[in-house]
Amino acid sequence: MQTRRVFLATCLIACCVSASAADGRLNLTLRKQVPVSAGVKQFHTVTESQAWNPAETAIILCDVWDSHTCENAVKRVNELSPRLNEVVVALRKAGATVIHAPSNCMDTYKDHPGRKRAMETPKSKSLPTDIEKWCYKIPAEEQGVYPIDQTDGGNDDEPEQRAAWMEKLVQEGRNPKRPWVKQTDIIVVDDSKDYITDLGDEVWSILETRGVKNVILAGVHTNMCVLGRPFGLRRMAENGKNVVLLRDMTDTMYNPKSAPYVSHFTGTDLIVSHIERHVCPTITSDQIIGGKTFRFSGDTRPHIVVIASEPEYDTARTLTEFAVPHLGKDFRVTHLYGDAKKDNEIPGLEALNDADVMLLSVRRRTLRAEQLEIVKNYIAAGKPAVGIRTASHAFSLRKGETPPGHAQWPELDAQVWGGHYSNHYANNLKCEITFTPEAAPHPIMAGIEQKPFMAGGSLYQTAPLEPGTTVLQMGKVHAKEAEPVSWTFTRKDGGKSFYTSLGYVGDFQNPVFTSMLTNAVYWAAGKTPAKRP
Repeated sequence: MQTRRVFLATCLIACCVSASAADGRLNLTLRKQVPVSAGVKQFHTVTESQAWNPAETAIILCDVWDSHTCENAVKRVNELSPRLNEVVVALRKAGATVIHAPSNCMDTYKDHPGRKRAMETPKSKSLPTDIEKWCYKIPAEEQGVYPIDQTDGGNDDEPEQRAAWMEKLVQEGRNPKRPWVKQTDIIVVDDSKDYITDLGDEVWSILETRGVKNVILAGVHTNMCVLGRPFGLRRMAENGKNVVLLRDMTDTMYNPKSAPYVSHFTGTDLIVSHIERHVCPTITSDQIIGGKTFRFSGDTRPHIVVIASEPEYDTARTLTEFAVPHLGKDFRVTHLYGDAKKDNEIPGLEALNDADVMLLSVRRRTLRAEQLEIVKNYIAAGKPAVGIRTASHAFSLRKGETPPGHAQWPELDAQVWGGHYSNHYANNLKCEITFTPEAAPHPIMAGIEQKPFMAGGSLYQTAPLEPGTTVLQMGKVHAKEAEPVSWTFTRKDGGKSFYTSLGYVGDFQNPVFTSMLTNAVYWAAGKTPAKRP
């Protein structure tokens, strides 16, 4: 029975490979991030299709050890390893080179054919400088800021759990400071083909001898060994290999009790973003074996897509700075920005297709019809929406013609937010914000001191509101009628929305606004807002 299961699994993998590479090539979609414009800290996510010759391709399995000082890290490795093994089997069958690199474990493999094969490979005559050394940073990374604090080693075990795990390692006869002795047995080594080495010069020599141009890095831990080992991403990238990270077949050593105080999985996302911006592109396992992208069972974060495309209020910056500290603990965040050269383009809007929440800050864009349809389909599915400031007139022009092939949505304000924006009062008219009686018990106002305050910008004229709205805040300027400022809305499609005409640059310096916006996202996602310090 066991033999039959293995046979069927092998056949399934073979089918996936043939579907992925029907022409004998590995047809991959490489993802990277590029600056929205020169000198800014916002990035577009872009993709490029490449067809790789398997014979010119290698996968390096970095430190997929049988044990670790962190029990949680071991559990995550054990969870991803079965799928990673499927990837290895598929690539090997396609003709790619497989290099197992469990560092500091070579004594275990001293008599293994794979180890001997690596040692017997002729040394390359063009070994790169420092290929035998760790690499802590490459010049391209000087342009960015490393996104997480890993100075505590990244162990995310709780203290009692850690103590029990250390005791268990001792009972197993392992060195609790370095308990790994081999690669996990979940990853199968083919004695007749694969290589085993943890040395940079040996890895490079294998690649050169076999004519490998394309390198896939998988394994752990992304922020340490996968990046820094002599055979890691940095060394491969700086020495000219067409290298990619298999981003769903990796994990970080990151402790959420360290800056930026986000979930472990958000920490991994931040490192992957850093890599895509400054080191190399990434791919996913489904591109090789089909199925769905791997996701850890503990990663239950809803996916929020934050869309910023407006020139007046700098929300491309303010929302980006807002997202990590306020949403990073419980959400998987994707940022989309307007094209700096094409006002009516928002690259990557397809991310809405699997979003759980949309946060919109767009002003008077007429998207290509197919792009606007993505937004309309998201809303029609009854999914939640959060809008700030210019979101009321996101996809409609005040004047002028719609460009050919593009479309407007002037009804969005009424249909999605329940409002009727018509104009705003002069910028020099100070606006006082007050809370309505309905605000007191509402979860969006949880933990917020409901005292009047001054808005950071002009007051929008938004009345009258549609039936189904619940007003939470009102705004008033001298000698003018008060206007609704923040409210919830139950849409005709059954979905729920929150809108606020706040969102001026100065509003993001006001903890009342940032707390309200945070709570609104949690409310939209059906989650209880996280407690704030």
